[in-house]
Amino acid sequence: MDRLTVERRSWLMSRVPQKGSSPEIRVRQAAHALGLRFRLHRRDLPGTPDIVFPRHGIVIFVHGCFWHRHPGCPKASMPKSRIEFWKAKFSRNIARDLRNKAHLEQMGWHVEVIWECETRNSLTLADRLSSLFSLLQRQPKHIERV
Repeated sequence: MDRLTVERRSWLMSRVPQKGSSPEIRVRQAAHALGLRFRLHRRDLPGTPDIVFPRHGIVIFVHGCFWHRHPGCPKASMPKSRIEFWKAKFSRNIARDLRNKAHLEQMGWHVEVIWECETRNSLTLADRLSSLFSLLQRQPKHIERV
């Protein structure tokens, strides 16, 4: 049983930001501190990636653990009310994420997902970003990106 009314829950969920969330800002700060330059929310790309590194051919999605169902994460809990609604909602989110990733990869982009819970430790986040960019710089680019 939900502690909140349907109207209150709906209002609360409508306040969840789509852009400029705390996890996204942490990833942007870490990338900027590494000297990386990027574009935000490119609407001409499938899924409107949160962070785009055109020079490197990398897009990053910063996913919320709850909304995008981070496997094994305690933040990816199932709500207690309207279970069928939430199952369908989460399934659609996951399917959409997979479609967007596949489409971006067909276009020649390297797609990374950084989960909300992975942004808590700034040192780990910086290490992940630096290893991602150093790894990709060693690989030849085969596909021309749009």
